[in-house]
Amino acid sequence: MTPSFKGKLVALVGVLVLTPDTLFMRWSEFSGPAMVGWRGSLMAAVFLLIWAITSRDRRADMRLLFSLPGITAILAQSLNAWGFSTGVALAPVSVVLIAVATVPIWAAFFSRVIIGEHTRRATWVATGLVLVGIVIAAVGDGFDISGRTEIILGAGCGLLVAAMLALSFVVFRLRPDLPILLSIGSGAALAGFWGILSAGPEGMADGHVWPILVCGLLILPFSFFAISAASRLTQAANVSLIILLETMLGPVWVYYGIGEAPGPAMWIGGPLVVLTLAVYIVWTTRHPMEQAPLATG
Repeated sequence: MTPSFKGKLVALVGVLVLTPDTLFMRWSEFSGPAMVGWRGSLMAAVFLLIWAITSRDRRADMRLLFSLPGITAILAQSLNAWGFSTGVALAPVSVVLIAVATVPIWAAFFSRVIIGEHTRRATWVATGLVLVGIVIAAVGDGFDISGRTEIILGAGCGLLVAAMLALSFVVFRLRPDLPILLSIGSGAALAGFWGILSAGPEGMADGHVWPILVCGLLILPFSFFAISAASRLTQAANVSLIILLETMLGPVWVYYGIGEAPGPAMWIGGPLVVLTLAVYIVWTTRHPMEQAPLATG
């Protein structure tokens, strides 16, 4: 089993665990800032505790954290956490996830600019087919953004999430020595602190806590660690493509959980996305691409 295949497999498991996240967010009925506060604080507690227990050299980890790649990872994670919770609170889940689906494009861009890593033609073909499936789902379901500021803002938050996810993948791939647990935990803590300040004591209590506990203590820590670790084994564009499964499966979870129907077109675009990713993973596994060594300095 090649490192690239392991990376895709790890990313796949992480994304599948992540797919019901939006359903639990809907169940919580918290505002955007409150969700950021709860999710960020809980995820930070899990990551930082595990880091404190497992780290072999805390001082070295802290030095790396305050390097340029470390600060970039912190800010990317923080903005990602803020953007996703805010977007889901403002707009339909499918709108936000459709915007998040641009993550492979951002990943290819950051990989080329920061690492100098070329994206193979098969990745671009798969990305194009996936985006076609997502556009079918969006246009077919007739999203009307005229006069609906919340949908535009929700889509904007999704684009921010996509860019920050891609940037963090590239940073972790560029610097294999950067501690994932500490970096993500610190970014989550920063987002959580902002959310608590914005929501206030009343806002932090105005919802159902148990779904957020499931997200913050179980779903997010496992999935984000797996997805981030996968970015060190395979190209960021590969991880980003696999993340697009959430774009299709997330609304399905929400539909069955609370009846927020994604619309019939989602059932046409969705299978196209899943089939494309399955073929892509199998094909690239059989036709591996040699990678140039990455700089670690």
